[in-house]
Amino acid sequence: MKKTTIVLALLVPAAFFAGKMLTSPAPVAPTYAPEVSYGGAATSNGSSVGNAKKSVINAAPTGIVHQVKDGELIMDAVKAANPGDVIQVWPGTYTETVYIDKDNIRLSGVIIEGKRPKLFGDGHLNDAILYSGNNIVVENFLITKYKGNGIMGQAGNNFEIRNNIIEDTGVYGIFPQLGDNGIVEHNVVSGIEDAAIYIGMSDHIHVANNEVFDSVAGIEIENSRHAIVENNFVHHNTGGVLAFVTPGLPIKDTVDVIIRNNWISDNNTKNFGAVGSMVAGIPAGTGILIMAADKVIIEDNLILNNKTAGIIITDHQNAPNATLDPESDPTPDEIMILNNLMHNNGYDTITDAKVLLSTEFKQGNPDIVQVGGINNSCINNAQQYVTVGVSKWPACSFSNTDSVISYLLDTPAAPRSVAATDKGKYAYLGICTGCHAYTGRLIGPPVQVIQSLYMDDPKALADYIANPVKKREDYPFMPKQDYLDAETRLAVAEYLLSVKK
Repeated sequence: MKKTTIVLALLVPAAFFAGKMLTSPAPVAPTYAPEVSYGGAATSNGSSVGNAKKSVINAAPTGIVHQVKDGELIMDAVKAANPGDVIQVWPGTYTETVYIDKDNIRLSGVIIEGKRPKLFGDGHLNDAILYSGNNIVVENFLITKYKGNGIMGQAGNNFEIRNNIIEDTGVYGIFPQLGDNGIVEHNVVSGIEDAAIYIGMSDHIHVANNEVFDSVAGIEIENSRHAIVENNFVHHNTGGVLAFVTPGLPIKDTVDVIIRNNWISDNNTKNFGAVGSMVAGIPAGTGILIMAADKVIIEDNLILNNKTAGIIITDHQNAPNATLDPESDPTPDEIMILNNLMHNNGYDTITDAKVLLSTEFKQGNPDIVQVGGINNSCINNAQQYVTVGVSKWPACSFSNTDSVISYLLDTPAAPRSVAATDKGKYAYLGICTGCHAYTGRLIGPPVQVIQSLYMDDPKALADYIANPVKKREDYPFMPKQDYLDAETRLAVAEYLLSVKK
């Protein structure tokens, strides 16, 4: 993996360099605790116990069991399966890409005396498991040495990804994209060039009891709504837990995220993200990073030994490698910091953070750094931390989120049904936007650049999607999307070339 050094991390507001400090009224504290509480068990005092639900599918398998043994192909079983079937994969090594485009399939590894089925990319395959179906379970696999993704969801609702070990799978480890109602739990993910667990443009998500390490981003909630990240061990990444709004994507906001009861420590790994990408701008030593997201609660986390800062909060204007989107609100609103144990953060912070501290006549190692615009935010027990940018924040009007067990839906989300005329649209939303924003760089070039290159030639773009070649040294190699049929590749090429924002 190509590693790069990150130079720019936080930008001091322009008013400071002009010799002036902008003044604004003190933010108003949010006057509510989160109101939404779905399903699950609770103790007598109302606090949550473990995950909210054991399943988001709410239906036992109704079909037959297909058994796959070492030396056979998992894809043969997928092709033979019908909705409601279970595919059991026995220990062995499977060098293939598994693509599930059917609903109600359970892909389940069989673990015998600690041995799991191993999906092995051999350093040249792009993706291990891709699913576009609804009501999908993926569990109990060891996945390693792929170039693209470990497990990627492509516009499928009601998913469960659990109990997998994922190592060195390129851009993303676990990546549900454009899905509603999903659980990601009890996975161990490491060695990822972007995000170990990346929730993209999804709603009603529960990320719990995972261990993520040795990656650029540990857990990232991007352009998603109604997500809880809890009870995870997040360590030795560049940045631990992120709640982002990435400009240029079809979904324009990140709203209603609870980050609680996580152990977030020693996230000081040198940033080795793709040069120019948004994650390449994360300063090594970041515990939690909030960028332009709204209604984010940070509660009861152990945030330790992150050398730049325990928590960084920024708007788009002050975020590195971010371009502005006129349809996205660039300012974070209603960030709520409750009780967190923070220790030994900011001990080797960057110069920009030191300058920000000096503007408030403070010294010390910053636990919390807030830069740029922000609205209606609050913090409890502020005196416990070394902070910059939050001195005017009032105390929050509540102390915990015990009443919020989960944002998962009481009943499964309606299956996403894609008409033939919408194939291109949903392939674009579920696949392309994982790496391509309309404006600005995500992983690959912006959609506007692709449109200028191919203009009125969707056939050429469809051919490139099936068999890409590296054209520019400053962008990573694009994974093949040849698992998509020719009709879908042409449809997505036509849609991509016609999209306006």
